[in-house]
Amino acid sequence: MKLNWTDTEDIAIELADKYPDTNPLSVRFTDLYRWVTELESFGDDPKTSNEAKLEAIQMAWLEEYNDRKD
Repeated sequence: MKLNWTDTEDIAIELADKYPDTNPLSVRFTDLYRWVTELESFGDDPKTSNEAKLEAIQMAWLEEYNDRKD
């Protein structure tokens, strides 16, 4: 199953697995965009991204990051 921009929690888990020591709040949206589109499981149209979608992914990733640090 390929991930879409709206699969924020699944994308967040994959990012947390791939970048376990990276605080999501330190990642610029340009880098976050690239990292998401480079995930093997990502299959959505990169052109349909927007700031709201990236922010939702970043916040889901932050929650996952904090859960793993506890």
